[in-house]
Amino acid sequence: MARLNEVPFVKGHGTGNDFVIIPDLEGRLDLTDEQVRWVCDRHRGIGANGVLRVVRTDRMPDFVDFAPVAEFFMDYRNADGSLAEMCGNGARVFVRYLDATGLVTDNDVVIATRGGLRSTTINADRTITIDMGQATTPRARALPSVTVDDRSWPATGVLVPNPHAVVFVDDLSDAGSLLGAPDVAPADVFPDGVNVEFVVDRGPNHVAMRVHERGVGETLSCGTGACAVAWAARRREGEPTPGDSTWQVDVPGGTVHVTETAAGAMLLTGPADLVARGTILLPG
Repeated sequence: MARLNEVPFVKGHGTGNDFVIIPDLEGRLDLTDEQVRWVCDRHRGIGANGVLRVVRTDRMPDFVDFAPVAEFFMDYRNADGSLAEMCGNGARVFVRYLDATGLVTDNDVVIATRGGLRSTTINADRTITIDMGQATTPRARALPSVTVDDRSWPATGVLVPNPHAVVFVDDLSDAGSLLGAPDVAPADVFPDGVNVEFVVDRGPNHVAMRVHERGVGETLSCGTGACAVAWAARRREGEPTPGDSTWQVDVPGGTVHVTETAAGAMLLTGPADLVARGTILLPG
């Protein structure tokens, strides 16, 4: 694929988790890791937690089987250029872009991601709901632990499908500065890295969290992390009662809601906003 230096972009965010959206419907743009890092640099580029490339699914050879169901593929890259399976806030922003530009006209849209097909709904209040699929746990014999400075806590491993280590603490300040990644052990529980969520109770079915995302750092919000937190919080006292369960999850950038259905699907609902558009001159 040819590398094009001048490309259009749109900037958007979901509860403060911000993204640069690059439309590349025909899949002609070969973004390098270096270019993604430059775009996401808050001093030398536009600044973002990640890049969302909008591509027609039939232009993605590894995912072409999804094309009959999902016209568009969300090619998500972390701020350091690495690939991620899924991004809940990014998916909402992605769908907001498809709707705002007329690429989709229905309120119910299926998109393709590296984490599989995702059903989405644009709600009457303009929030967007993403079916994140079922949460699972890592296949590891040892339970993970998280360490910050001289303090350690047992963690709950959750895959949504991004890997998460969820820690319940007394105060969100216990997470420290989060300028660096917390230590997670043993390393083989999350061989591809892990997002770490620090969580406090706020009331019945209500929690607040901070998160350090792999390949990014601390962010104002994490959609898959909110799902992991709701899943873990529901199981703190043992096996949950049957039926739907909805949790309010406060993040530094706002609030999202997560519903775990009786069938086990994790439904993430929250806002998504587009804030700017322009043209970016990619290096290289």
